[in-house]
Amino acid sequence: MKPEISVLQNGLRVVSLKYPQYETVSLGIWVKTGSACEQEDNNGVSHFLEHMVFKGTASRTAAEISEDIENVGGQTNAYTSREFTAFYAKMLKDDAELAVDVLCELITSPQFAEDELLKEREVVVQEIKQTYDDPGDIVFDYMQAQAFAGQAMGRPILGTAERVRSFGARELRQYMSTNYAAENMVFCAVGNIDHRSLVEMVKKRLGGLQPKTSFVADRQLYTGGYFAEMRDTEQAQVVLGFDGYSYVDDRYYAAMLMSTILGGGMSSRLFQEIREKRGLVYSIYSFPTFYTGAGFTGIAAATDNEQVNKMLPVIADEIKKIAEHPVSETELKRAKAQVKSAIMMSLESSSAVSEKLARQLLLFNRSIPIAETIRKIDEVGIEDIRNSATDIFSSRPTYALVGNIGGHCGYEELCAMLKAK
Repeated sequence: MKPEISVLQNGLRVVSLKYPQYETVSLGIWVKTGSACEQEDNNGVSHFLEHMVFKGTASRTAAEISEDIENVGGQTNAYTSREFTAFYAKMLKDDAELAVDVLCELITSPQFAEDELLKEREVVVQEIKQTYDDPGDIVFDYMQAQAFAGQAMGRPILGTAERVRSFGARELRQYMSTNYAAENMVFCAVGNIDHRSLVEMVKKRLGGLQPKTSFVADRQLYTGGYFAEMRDTEQAQVVLGFDGYSYVDDRYYAAMLMSTILGGGMSSRLFQEIREKRGLVYSIYSFPTFYTGAGFTGIAAATDNEQVNKMLPVIADEIKKIAEHPVSETELKRAKAQVKSAIMMSLESSSAVSEKLARQLLLFNRSIPIAETIRKIDEVGIEDIRNSATDIFSSRPTYALVGNIGGHCGYEELCAMLKAK
């Protein structure tokens, strides 16, 4: 069954995919904005807004927002990333309109009451502190800050405690007025729901939204760099990063498959060489990250502090091998099977499908058939893998480290390892 897509007069896209055998529906509002769309002086406002809309609307208190959904057994939540913000729910099919009503109210009539602002600022500050206290979390923020230095893309999604404590109703309303517009939003539902009925529900509630955004997104330029923080920990958290590709780059699938071969599972090169053969780590993996205008390929590892200097040369060797020599047919076939099976398994979750459809509409203004995705994966050849690895790993590296860093390889030493033949 193919998704149905309608566009309201103000430009808001409504997409649905009906699964008549389901008794439930997953639905939500996706907005193409996040921390990468902020200015330096309001860093963290996207995430704080995501919190605050749940603290009361024109017709529901904070408690009633949760109770109205949970009284009928539904679930609701939200998230903020660097380029997307989402508000979503999962309900029994007969309660879909209730979820539409609640979700739309979050966008159209949040109240931002002063007493709620005071409380929620401190809640988010606690979230910021929790992230900082976890070396395995904060190291990724440090890596991002170096990979995209001096840009919105490099700033933390949560912002800083100082910034969050400065946000009031005026800042939140200003941000909504520039970034929350119909052209920048998708309402998506997957499950047992009629498309025509959904369109009418959404039109009634969001048809009056302003059509156009008025913000200017910051540049996205990978830079690379180094950051290390001394902490008295048993393990060192290490993340390496290299330049990558955007969502629309023709090398998207080659980069994804290359990362899978390098460190995408227990059969990957990094896992086999560094954990299984040498016992240097408990956790190591690679991950491709794609944005609208840039991207990077990362390698993350956690190991005993004294093992870092043994691990890094092995990682560098594996990087050089995949960039300089063809991968085997067996490796490429296995990587394709892993990626395709992950895609097919995700189709069994209505929530995952709704997420995928909404993002596709926001990024490409169309839904991408599974057959097209599978075809592009199958078209990737051995030489495409080597070309993408050569291109990615020839870039200036990013190196972030948290742990007892005394005596560890520094940035120049890492660069020398990567260049040495």
